Amino acid sequence: MSESENKLQELPVSVMAYIGDAVYELTVRMELASRFRGKSGELHRRCVRLVKASAQAEAARSLLTDLTPEEESIFRRGRNSAPCSMPRHAAPADYRLATGLEALIGWLHLTDKQDRIDELMRRIMEEFAYGEERRQSGQA
Repeated sequence: MSESENKLQELPVSVMAYIGDAVYELTVRMELASRFRGKSGELHRRCVRLVKASAQAEAARSLLTDLTPEEESIFRRGRNSAPCSMPRHAAPADYRLATGLEALIGWLHLTDKQDRIDELMRRIMEEFAYGEERRQSGQA
């Protein structure tokens, strides 16, 4: 194992989740901005619907069966970590799943696995963002 991999192994899972949260939200914002030509307020509302804990938890549930063993391990570390604080509006189980997903995205980012991030985020956006658009327009 390289020195950088050793350092990553020692990195607190909360830091991986912190990084993953930023990567996840930026990816969602970029995707929405590339497809939606509305005002920024509507973009923000759509983004919030996708990045809140309950939406991330639903996305995590849909991805769990397709994770590699190493990815599962990182996800579980994030999910099982003791949160520093719990948002009032998030169910504890959803918050834990969301933290697991954020830790996984953060780990993938820190290990330069952008292709895997792109693959997972494409699936999430297709299922939860664009699927919702199709359902609302009656194209489902």
